[in-house]
Amino acid sequence: MILETEEPELRSWQTIYADHGVTLPLERWLATLGTDGSDFDPYADLEARAGRPLDRADLRARRRALHRERIRDAPPLPGVLSWLREARELGLATAVASSSPRSWVAGHLERLGLLERFERLHCREDVVLAKPAPDLYLAAARAAAASPADCIAVEDSPNGVLAARRAGCYTVAVPSPLIASAGLPLEGADLRLGSLAEAPLRAVLARARFRSQGGGTAPPVASG
Repeated sequence: MILETEEPELRSWQTIYADHGVTLPLERWLATLGTDGSDFDPYADLEARAGRPLDRADLRARRRALHRERIRDAPPLPGVLSWLREARELGLATAVASSSPRSWVAGHLERLGLLERFERLHCREDVVLAKPAPDLYLAAARAAAASPADCIAVEDSPNGVLAARRAGCYTVAVPSPLIASAGLPLEGADLRLGSLAEAPLRAVLARARFRSQGGGTAPPVASG
């Protein structure tokens, strides 16, 4: 929930599908948001819809180029920088809990100049199960020596919200533009915001009434 990556990814795949005269099933794509996408193979799906085998290496290179072009200059989402600044002022630990690979997460954070703002990255290869399983958030809490109940999880997808709630974190849902436009539910979140800019971190901490509030041990955990 730091950078809007889902919509550029979707648009890139839609372009690839259109190049082959077929349409990407949007509902199938939306179901993968916030997880590792292992239940849906767009390469296999495209081949099935096109009715012929395709050069997957060529497809992969074109998709990556399209995605890089769309996301190259994208800034952090509203409120992200102010929340990170508040977390630093309060002495709170910060972590990323993402179902994406570490190379993807670290690469984007480095481009944004934010890599050093997070003490830890917990990514797909660090756990057995990706979201909606709670493993990533549980790992982040353990690494910070904190109870999940004393952690804030910021999520933008149904799978992410479910993972955070299963872990026992106080969950703030901030739907991505793609999620919002699709009308997908983010049920179960403790708080829903249009963006992190709507409420300062201190206000959310006060609302959550953490047992460790003020002790410097409650980590806001942001998903990638």
